[in-house]
Amino acid sequence: MKENKWLQQFIWFSEGVILAAIALATLFAAFMELERIIMVQVVDLSDLFLLFIYAEVLGMVGIFYRDKRIPVTLPIIIAITALTRMIVMQSKEMDAFVVLGEAGAILVLSVAAYIMSMKDKISLELIKLRKEARENKEWDLSDQIRDESISKVKTEFDGMVGRPSTPYAMSG
Repeated sequence: MKENKWLQQFIWFSEGVILAAIALATLFAAFMELERIIMVQVVDLSDLFLLFIYAEVLGMVGIFYRDKRIPVTLPIIIAITALTRMIVMQSKEMDAFVVLGEAGAILVLSVAAYIMSMKDKISLELIKLRKEARENKEWDLSDQIRDESISKVKTEFDGMVGRPSTPYAMSG
């Protein structure tokens, strides 16, 4: 068991070192981009998107150090921003179908980010319900919590796809 604890600590330490290196490299790249912008004295929309990507990467590293986890939605948002930057930079030289494909990828990533944010919201509500059940020493509430969470997920899903949450909602 001690071997696993040492291995886990090594992995956490290694992850922290790698993320620190990512943060330093991102800061270096951002400063290089800012220096280039100052030298040419022109700021394009693609430059702003690139700086925004750098800011999001730094934010993701900061969240890891604060919460010890990386929300799945942040890399998705970074990917959306990177694709948007590509469209802005290359849309004049690209085939219309390629631009449509990239726009479709942005749409798919946006839907994925929305679904993941709903999952996080529902998960946080479940954690709150479980904590309340433990505080009240009501361990038999697990079935009720499960039923409530299933009902919430169904309602959220039905709302996303535009279906009524109950069969009775269609009457009248």
